[in-house]
Formats: sequence, C-alpha cells, structure tokens
Amino acid sequence: MEIELTYRNDIVPEINQIVDIYNSSGINRPTTDKARIEKMFSNSNLIITAWDKEKLVGISRSLTDFCYCCYLSDLVVRKEYQRSGIGKKLIGLTKDSIGKQTSLILLSAPTALDYYPRVGFQKIDNGFMIKRSE
Repeated sequence: MEIELTYRNDIVPEINQIVDIYNSSGINRPTTDKARIEKMFSNSNLIITAWDKEKLVGISRSLTDFCYCCYLSDLVVRKEYQRSGIGKKLIGLTKDSIGKQTSLILLSAPTALDYYPRVGFQKIDNGFMIKRSE
C-alpha cells in the first residue's frame, strides 16, 4: 500500500468522514449522535487533518486561545494507519499552530497512557475535572 500523506488545517471534514474515522480508530466518542459530533467540531477552533489521497486518516481537534493554553481534545488515527507517525505529526503541527507561549494539555484514554510520554508530553498531577453526566 503506497501512502501519500497530506496535512491540512483549512477544512473540516464531512460528518460521515468524521464518524467513520472515530469508529475505525477505537477512540470512544458518541458517533451515533451526529448532531453532537457536528457541534464538537463547529465549536473547536483548531482542526488539523491527515489525508491519504482523498481518505481521511487522522484528526487533531483542539480548543485554544493561541497565546496561553490549548486543550487537545481528540487525536484520532484510523486503525490501519496507527504506528506510522501520523499522531506524532498531528501533535507537532498543533504545537506549531499554537506557538511557544501556549501550553498543550490533554486528557488521555487509558489505552494511550504510555503513548503520550513517548511523544513529548509530561504527566501532571495537578489537574482536576468534573466529568460529563451524559
């Protein structure tokens, strides 16, 4: 399989492409609720995508002020493209977009706890959250 990767920050994929990549990746998101997925993306202000020709293979979805903090809400790579450097590249492009003054913060899925330290994240113990009820 010949891979031709391109990365874009100027488009939001169609909802069916987004749902498909979430379902393919193994990441847990409410993909049966397309309206909620659409709202997640319409209210995010930094979306970087990875494409193999016309096929969506990766997404980095963040909320940021571009000067102090950035919450990397989703890092999604299609299952068959995982372990090929796409996630690391999406993180790098996110960091490039937000600049050196901005902290990059995320919540990890339990299955990815070993991944993030390998790509430059530090574990923190001073975070708090109120979990969603739905």
